[in-house]
Amino acid sequence: MSPWRMTRWERGDLPPGTDTDSGPGEPATGADEPERRHEALVSVRLGPSAPGSHLVEYLRHEPCAVAAWWIAADVDAVVRLSADSMTVLHRAVADLRLRAGVEVAVANYVLRALDLTSPADPRTAKDAPAWVVSVA
Repeated sequence: MSPWRMTRWERGDLPPGTDTDSGPGEPATGADEPERRHEALVSVRLGPSAPGSHLVEYLRHEPCAVAAWWIAADVDAVVRLSADSMTVLHRAVADLRLRAGVEVAVANYVLRALDLTSPADPRTAKDAPAWVVSVA
C-alpha cells in the first residue's frame, strides 16, 4: 500500500488528540495507560510455485511481522502480525495475501490475552483438582 494513501497515524505519527501538548479539554494518552496493540495470527499456505524463501524474505521487510513459524499441518506457516491500528493490521494481512506468494491466508485476530496466573473463580479454586492448582 502506498504511504500516500495512509493517514498520518498509520505511517507512525500519533493519532489526533494523543499528542503530549494537548489542551486541557482534549483527550490525551496518559503515561500509566498501556499502549494498545492489535495482533493477528495468520495461517499461511504457500502457492504451488512459491518458494518458502520468498515468504521469509517478505516477512523480513514487513514492519508488522513479529514472529513466524513453519508448521507441520494443513498450512505451511503461522505468522504473528502486530500493529498500532486495525486498519494497518488489515492491510498487513491483505499484503501478505497479495505479495508473499500465499495461496491461502486465514487471519485469527487476538482479542486479549488469557490470565493464566490466577483461577477464574476463587470459590472453585479450593475444589479444583491438583493439576489445576497454581504451582506459585
